[in-house]
Amino acid sequence: MSGRFVTLVAGIFCFFAAVIIQGFLPFFEPSARTTRVSSVVRTDLGQLKWMITDATDYTPQQQRGRAVYLREGCWYCHSQYVRPVTGETRRWGPVTESGEYAFDVPHLFGTRRIGPDLMRVGLKFSDEWHYAHFWDPRMLSPDSVMAPYRGLFDSQDERVGIVDDGTGGRTLQKTPRTEALFDFASKQQIRLTPNSDGLLFVPRRARDKAPVIQLPNEEFDLDTVQIAAETEDLEALVAYVQKLGMNRGKWRDLFEPQQLEVMDATIPRSEEWIRHGKQVYERRCLGCHGENGDGNGPAATFMFNQRPRNFNVAVFKFRLTKEPLPTDGDLLRTITRGVRGTAMPAWYELPLNDRLSVIQYIKYELAVDRSDPANPYAYFVEEPPGPPLYIGKPPAPSQQMLDRGKQTWQVAKCWECHGQGGKGDGEKAAGLKDDLGFAIVPADLTSGQFKSGPAVEDIFRTMTTGLSGTPMPSYRDALPEEDRWALSYYVLSLSAYKDPLTLEPLAIVEAQRAALNDLELNAATPATAYDPGSAGAAGEGGGG
Repeated sequence: MSGRFVTLVAGIFCFFAAVIIQGFLPFFEPSARTTRVSSVVRTDLGQLKWMITDATDYTPQQQRGRAVYLREGCWYCHSQYVRPVTGETRRWGPVTESGEYAFDVPHLFGTRRIGPDLMRVGLKFSDEWHYAHFWDPRMLSPDSVMAPYRGLFDSQDERVGIVDDGTGGRTLQKTPRTEALFDFASKQQIRLTPNSDGLLFVPRRARDKAPVIQLPNEEFDLDTVQIAAETEDLEALVAYVQKLGMNRGKWRDLFEPQQLEVMDATIPRSEEWIRHGKQVYERRCLGCHGENGDGNGPAATFMFNQRPRNFNVAVFKFRLTKEPLPTDGDLLRTITRGVRGTAMPAWYELPLNDRLSVIQYIKYELAVDRSDPANPYAYFVEEPPGPPLYIGKPPAPSQQMLDRGKQTWQVAKCWECHGQGGKGDGEKAAGLKDDLGFAIVPADLTSGQFKSGPAVEDIFRTMTTGLSGTPMPSYRDALPEEDRWALSYYVLSLSAYKDPLTLEPLAIVEAQRAALNDLELNAATPATAYDPGSAGAAGEGGGG
């Protein structure tokens, strides 16, 4: 018997085996689809717990975005599958579960990772980050090999003039193009800022508003701009991308690699470290924060809702010091965790020395007032941060604690900006500005996207120090520590049992809610997730 004959027989056998297995057996054993997934929810008492729930289908807009994703060939380079090995889970997040694909036809698992895996990209970045990324990926990631997708924008090469609006402000020249994008007669305004090259992003929400060119710090000194307007396809594509991974709820708030608690951490100041920090900055930070650190980088125009930080004025929101300037530990925490709900991503994958060195560059080269070139004022040299404040162990949560927090919410008048329900729609919300003159929107606390961090200690830190450069004050002297803890727990409760993407309440019956609120319930991992069905709670399954 020759080897050629054996090979021929084996080939024929494998061919017919494949036909039977893939062609005939599926008719007799149809595939089963499950919507069962493990998901993280925030309880009324502020805890984050895993539970078994049901995945949800895509909305019509997300379905349209998925069609755009397929049409544009995004799936050629991006996979959607987190494998059960350590490197995968520490980079992307929890292992994917079969229920997450219940509404995916065709599946987009993918094997080529020319680009990052996208199964956990939902709410990792803000919508504004994605707009900039589709316009020019290398504005945000110089190492990217992704092509720009400017065809998703309504953009033309012709430039539009900036003119006086008759009241001392600036607006866009009326042309057939701008009149199709804006309602110049509207009393509602949208404030937009071009980047230093004159690129102006126009979101779809501007269509019924009058444009105001906002340049409180003379961020732009030309008299014409190029418009890049958001389209329905782009809006839908971003909606689809934000959905990916969101059937797993608030899992990112339990993602260990980006959790960092540090009082202080630093490296000795040296020109060598500062030079290395400059290289890191130019590679990772310049796209948003700008070449000179003024917060008006090439991608900044897309961040019309929340501007990038202007390092030149040395105003930092997140700190644990009495004085305005943060410690190196504060800056390291922010860089590592990112700022949820904004375009500032988590940089936990960046080597620690890179993060520490870029802090040196920000402190000693960018956080400098150079209004008098002959006498520059280096804030971190002239006003070094004081010692970190101490935050003790938080008290145990309880209903009494929440009741006290709700009373404190009224006493501290948090509702004036954040609204009675915490949605950021208070009576003073519309006119708020930051210290640089840009409009600022109060946080929607029901979203659970807390900029300073997801833990009660993070909220307490914000209550204690305030957010420098914003209308959010410090309550360190105005409220006793007990009230600040109670208020922090109450703020967390505003996002309890909410879908992190839609912000709609989860369909969880009272018996399941009571079980999850039990402080003794251990549901810290997907393996120990609370299962309403097996627990015998009223109703089968949870809401997704």
